[in-house]
Amino acid sequence: MNNIYQDILNHLSDNRDVSLETVIRGESGPVEGGLVRRLTAVTPVTDLKGRSFARVTAEESADGLVVCEPVLPQERLIVLGGGHIALPVCEFGAKCGFTVCVIDDRPDFANRARFPDATEVICDSFENGIRRLAVTPFDYVVIITRGHRHDADCLRVLLPGTMPAYLGMIGSRRRTKGLLEMLRAEGFDADRLARICTPIGLDIGAVTPGEIAISILSEVIAYKRLPEHGDPNRYCNDSDVELSTLQYLAENHDPKAIVTVIETKGSTPRGTGAKMAVSPLGKVTGSIGGGCSEAAVIQDAVRIIGTGRYKIVDIDLTGEVAESDGMVCGGTMKVLVEDACEG
Repeated sequence: MNNIYQDILNHLSDNRDVSLETVIRGESGPVEGGLVRRLTAVTPVTDLKGRSFARVTAEESADGLVVCEPVLPQERLIVLGGGHIALPVCEFGAKCGFTVCVIDDRPDFANRARFPDATEVICDSFENGIRRLAVTPFDYVVIITRGHRHDADCLRVLLPGTMPAYLGMIGSRRRTKGLLEMLRAEGFDADRLARICTPIGLDIGAVTPGEIAISILSEVIAYKRLPEHGDPNRYCNDSDVELSTLQYLAENHDPKAIVTVIETKGSTPRGTGAKMAVSPLGKVTGSIGGGCSEAAVIQDAVRIIGTGRYKIVDIDLTGEVAESDGMVCGGTMKVLVEDACEG
């Protein structure tokens, strides 16, 4: 199997979403011929409420079980302003899986020592920094500068360009209302102005910088995961795949097995799309949820390395099995375990 994960990363680097389609011919067998893969366009799944999701699907066909895994470009959390609230926003945002970028025009506030969790820290004017980052529809922009004059500078650059998935601005209702009215008078599009979340964050009674950061990121995550927020024409990411694991699979050519969650029912520690790579010594990169049940799959994965084969494994997290393994979930998972043979 050629390294199709590098092909996926190539799509993502061009800010294009893509779906990995795998046809699985049987419960087990040789990877060559038994797993047929190709990259396709993402086909959003619509639920009963008419909301669209990029969701992992597994459907039976005449050719076998067809698994489609949508992969979206890495979501960036762009933080405009490096003040006291930006510190926990960046820390918690990175822990939530966002690639964090910080912009501030003050060297004391825009440096890597202050923001160790950020992928990129830009010390420049807000206008130049925003242009340098080239905002995409997969970005989440948080405006928390030191004053509304700088907020206005940010919005004057952001509003005419590509709208991010989320755009929020801190400030009181009175002050932000005045700023938006000023921008409307300057001729900026009313519909775009209406998409700005301000006051920023969910109303949880936050007071401290950490609490405010949690309220902001809660709203950001809602825009990421719930289609009723933001642009009604976009679909939301419902896959549990991690970009760091895909990068490992693309770059690491050592012998290994790949484990992918292809179906879940009930409460499970990870969702469909979650992946992990397992080395011959049982070292794991990525995760499908941890616990004793994962350990059992690791043993299957180690045994399959070098065989050129694959198998589908069912993991039961219900009842006494879950209790004896120390698991807190109560569902079932179906995972694909495969020898990552490359050629």
